Amino acid sequence: MQVVNWLPRTELPFAAPSRPELLEMPEPLVVAPMAPVAPAPVADVPVEPLVKPAERVKIEVPRPSLASTRTNAKVEEEAAPVVAKVVQVPPPRFALQLLRAGRCLLLVELPTGETFQTRDPAYLLLKDMLRAAGLPDSPQIVGEPVRWPLLARGTMDQGPEAARDFVQGFLSARIEDAPCVCVWLIGLPAVRFAGEANAESFNRELQVEGLGSVWALPGLELLMEEPQRKADVWQAMRRLMARWKESNE
Repeated sequence: MQVVNWLPRTELPFAAPSRPELLEMPEPLVVAPMAPVAPAPVADVPVEPLVKPAERVKIEVPRPSLASTRTNAKVEEEAAPVVAKVVQVPPPRFALQLLRAGRCLLLVELPTGETFQTRDPAYLLLKDMLRAAGLPDSPQIVGEPVRWPLLARGTMDQGPEAARDFVQGFLSARIEDAPCVCVWLIGLPAVRFAGEANAESFNRELQVEGLGSVWALPGLELLMEEPQRKADVWQAMRRLMARWKESNE
């Protein structure tokens, strides 16, 4: 029972005498009051906020509306570089014959693509025009006909610009060989690729670099199909006739 000392209230018979030190009452333990101790100064320590567990941040993703999507697509489409499509222009097709009559050169469209024959209606009309202009009515053929395109196949450029450079170069070389006072350009291909003009320039005198003075005329076949055009040709011829007549005197 965890009893250390036991003292009877009365003396027990035949019991051993008690030890005197056990009969003495212990003095009460007096605890002396402790001097108050001043609390140690506490440094100002910043109070850190309680760290809460990391919360999942919710990110709002704006959803573009259909109208804004279409607008952005249109802006991107406009901002994108525009690639120009190269249009392949087929090469022009024509045949031209160069002739000389007095001090004039004649670059004439061949209506059939073949060299003139003495009985061709187009050639007979040309002889009539030369007689009316006071020039020899038997023009001399200069070289072979100029036929375009030059090649049936190949990768060489045979477009309109290449045709113009070729015809002008050919005609300029013939003028250097034998100068002339005027070049007749008869037919739309001759007017277009030698004179750099069009059908609106028919019956007009033009100045072309490297060729000098040229006269644009309708084609022989067109004059035969539309005889009323001959009157305009005659009026224009009368204005220019003095040019080659003076050179013949």
